[in-house]
Amino acid sequence: MQIGPYKLRNQLVLAPMAGVTDRPFRQLCKKLGAGLAVSEMVSCNSALWGSKQSLRRMDHAGEVEPRSIQIAGADPDMMAQAARFNVERGAQIIDINMGCPAKKVCNVMAGSALLQDEELVKRILDAVVAAVDVPVTLKIRTGWDPQQRNAVSVARIAEQAGVQALAIHGRTRACAYRGEAEYETIRRVKQEISLPVIANGDITSPENAREVLDYTGADAVMIGRAAQGRPWIFREIEHYLSTGALLPEPGVEEIRSIMIEHLNNLYAFYGEYTGVRVARKHIAWYSKGYPHGAAFRRQVNQVESIDEQLRLTHRFFDELSAQRGLAA
Repeated sequence: MQIGPYKLRNQLVLAPMAGVTDRPFRQLCKKLGAGLAVSEMVSCNSALWGSKQSLRRMDHAGEVEPRSIQIAGADPDMMAQAARFNVERGAQIIDINMGCPAKKVCNVMAGSALLQDEELVKRILDAVVAAVDVPVTLKIRTGWDPQQRNAVSVARIAEQAGVQALAIHGRTRACAYRGEAEYETIRRVKQEISLPVIANGDITSPENAREVLDYTGADAVMIGRAAQGRPWIFREIEHYLSTGALLPEPGVEEIRSIMIEHLNNLYAFYGEYTGVRVARKHIAWYSKGYPHGAAFRRQVNQVESIDEQLRLTHRFFDELSAQRGLAA
C-alpha cells in the first residue's frame, strides 16, 4: 500500500491507541510485521507540548520509517500549527483523529465528535493539508450514531482536501466498542472514493483479516486491541495473506523473549518509576489466559522496581515452561 512517497511493506497497520502505542510498542509491532504504526494522539494545544507525556508521544528516535504521528483537536489553525510542529520534530505522516469516542475528547468537540460538523471537518482537513508537505491521513468512525452514518460524505470531503489515506473503524461514536463492527459502510466508502482505505474494527485473526479485505475491498487492515499482548499477530496475518497458511502460535520461550525485550525497552524509554507502571498493563495482556495468570498479575501490580518485576516475570515463565514440559 502506498501513502504519498511511502510504500508500506504490507497491508497491516497498528492502530493509534492512547496509553498503548508508545515508541517501544510501535517498534515492536513493526519488528513483528506491521507495515505502519501510528502514534498515540497528540493534542493540538501548544500549551501541552512541553509536558513529559507530549514529548514522549512525539519521540520517534530510532523508529523504522515511515513515522506517523496522530494529532487531535477541533480548531483548524491550531491543528495546522500542530502538524507543522510535529513535522519539524520528525513526523513523516500526519494522521488526524476524528475517530476517538472518549468523552473527554468528544466533549471538546474533537475526535469523533467532529463527524457531526462536516463543514468543520473540511476546514480542518484543508488547513492541515496546506500546512505541511508530508502526507496527511485521516481516522474516522462510520458516523456519530447509527442514524447518522456519514462516512461516505466525510470520505469525499477528505479526498477533495488532499488526504492521502483514510482509516475507518466500523462503529459509530455512539457504539463505542460495544457490539460487532460492521463493514458494509467501509465497503461503500471504498466504492465511492479512490483514496487508499484502511478497515478497522474487530480484526482479531488472519482469517478474519482476509475476510474483511475481501468483503470491503479495502487496501489494508488496522489492528488495535488484538495486538495488545499479542504483537506477533502482524506476522501471523502477513504470512496468511501471502501464503494462505497459518503460522503456529509462538511457544512459551519465544513469548518470554518478546515480552522481556518489550519490558526492557519500556524501562529505557520511561525510566524505572513510570516504566514499571506502564509495563503492568502489557504484562497483564501477555499473561492473559495462562494458568495462574491472575495470581501473577496481582503480584506484579504490587512491585515497584525493575528487578522485582523482571524476577516475577521470569519465574512465571519458568513455571509455564515446566508445566508444558510435564504435559509433553
